[in-house]
Amino acid sequence: MRQACKTLEISEQTYYRWRREYGGMDVTQARKLKEMEKENTQLKKLVADLSLDNAILKEVLGSTKGGLTSK
Repeated sequence: MRQACKTLEISEQTYYRWRREYGGMDVTQARKLKEMEKENTQLKKLVADLSLDNAILKEVLGSTKGGLTSK
């Protein structure tokens, strides 16, 4: 195992972390998991962006309430 880690240029800690995370999976399952994690990250970013946009719009609309005058 040490030789394999040395050959792959990873630490033993990384090996054991990967083994714990992916140990019972075949290659297809591991790839699918990575794809889903990437998609999840993108969706979380999208939700954060939309939440920020929503908060900005609420603030702008809230500050203009009652402040609008007719000319």
